[in-house]
Amino acid sequence: MTTTAGSPKRVCIVDYGMGNLWSVRSALNYLGCQSTVTDNPRELASASHIILPGVGSFRLAMQRLEERGLADEIRRFVGRRNGNILGICLGLQLLAASSPEDGFTEGFGFLPNKVEPFFVGGATHLAIPHVGFNSVRFSATTGLFAGLEETSSFYFVHSFRLSLEKSESAVGITEYGEPFVAAIDSGFIAGTQFHPEKSQTTGLLILRNFLRKR
Repeated sequence: MTTTAGSPKRVCIVDYGMGNLWSVRSALNYLGCQSTVTDNPRELASASHIILPGVGSFRLAMQRLEERGLADEIRRFVGRRNGNILGICLGLQLLAASSPEDGFTEGFGFLPNKVEPFFVGGATHLAIPHVGFNSVRFSATTGLFAGLEETSSFYFVHSFRLSLEKSESAVGITEYGEPFVAAIDSGFIAGTQFHPEKSQTTGLLILRNFLRKR
């Protein structure tokens, strides 16, 4: 399999029954990248790039990943440090330490951040979930975010977000009543709270940059 960069890659999209699998795959197809949608841990073992999408409950997502043996294989993949993983929306949150959604649940812990609901300790007139295009301010437009403007617009739909505490690897920040982590790039571990596959040209650029990671 090849990417637009021309180097051989094996790209796997994790299927645990809670993600926009086909919109992600369609975006990769548009970029000229073949990918495998899989719920088979053995497929992940041979991947060079893993995309972990997700929509819905953090607790249920971790349960399904554990039950299907996918969680252990993702941990092994990251532990080998010779591939790249991208979490999208709930997928980004799963890479973090924990979430209180539907009861306290530990995440993968690849990122030190905690997941929290919006507006902890205060009320707001803004609707939840946060839905639609919003601006992201990037502290660096390199790596996963190379070629982007310092402020770019992306599509969001979520009720929880990563806290700014322990966010040394946060590259993108968004405001929705309060600032929150919108994008992470920590070497071979990356994630976006927004949906690049639904964010038109800017989102496709991020996916292309991810595929070019070695």
